[in-house]
Formats: sequence, structure tokens, C-alpha cells
Amino acid sequence: MTTVPGQLIWEIVKKNNSFLVKEFGNGTQSVQFSKEPNNLYNLNSYKHSGLANKKTVSIQPAGKEGVLLATTKTKKQAKPASLLHKSLLKKEFNRMAKVVVNQVATNYYRPDLKKAALARLSAVNRSLKVSKSGVKKKNRQATRVHGRK
Repeated sequence: MTTVPGQLIWEIVKKNNSFLVKEFGNGTQSVQFSKEPNNLYNLNSYKHSGLANKKTVSIQPAGKEGVLLATTKTKKQAKPASLLHKSLLKKEFNRMAKVVVNQVATNYYRPDLKKAALARLSAVNRSLKVSKSGVKKKNRQATRVHGRK
């Protein structure tokens, strides 16, 4: 089975696909976003497209367990069930960042997506942190006594 080049796929789907979201910006400019899987910045561009590129990176929350890092296997393009290589990251942020950098940039997978992957990891990690809503901090300032005798 032959594969279609990514640039040809991009030329076909760049202006019209089911994942495309068009927003109006300042004046007559419109901004195009994409809801496709494996798109780190959710921008409608060839660089970040999960449809047109053979090598893609995805970082998503995995419930309360941690963060899911998924990369595509280039030789499994015809088998969607085994297309993704998934890794569950449960450590603290610095270790997760090191794993993402190793997977994306150090192994020559997609070094151009290093900054985007770290930005996505930071946003997902920040969204998983639960704020302590029930506990209020005490006021540590000295209180003034109004009536002196």
C-alpha cells in the first residue's frame, strides 16, 4: 500500500476539514484553529497538523493519574489501532519536562516541536493542580486596638 505525501494531504485539508474552527480577530482578519488530535498549539498550520505529518506529538491529561505523552509510529501508518506510542508521566514537572525533551528533541523525532511540547506540558500540568478551596489563610497583620485606657 502506498502512502500519500504529507504536503499533498495538507493542500487538500488546509482550507476545509471537520476539525477547522474559524474565529474572527481584529477587523477583517480571521484566525484559524484546529481541533484535530496530535496538534500541540491547536493552530491550522502544516507544522502542527496531526493529519498531514507522519511524526506527531500529543500531550493530554490522563485523569488524576498524570499526563499522557503520545507519539506516532511512522511504520504503522496503515494500522490506526497500533499507531500511537503512549507514555504515562506521573512524576514532578521537571522530570516530565526532561522526558518530553528526550522523546521529542534529543532522539531527533521532531526537534522543531520542542518548545510547543513544553508549553503544552506546562499548560496541562497547571490544569491538573487542584487548588485548596476550603482553606483560607489567616491574616498575619497586627490588629489595632481602638480604645486605650
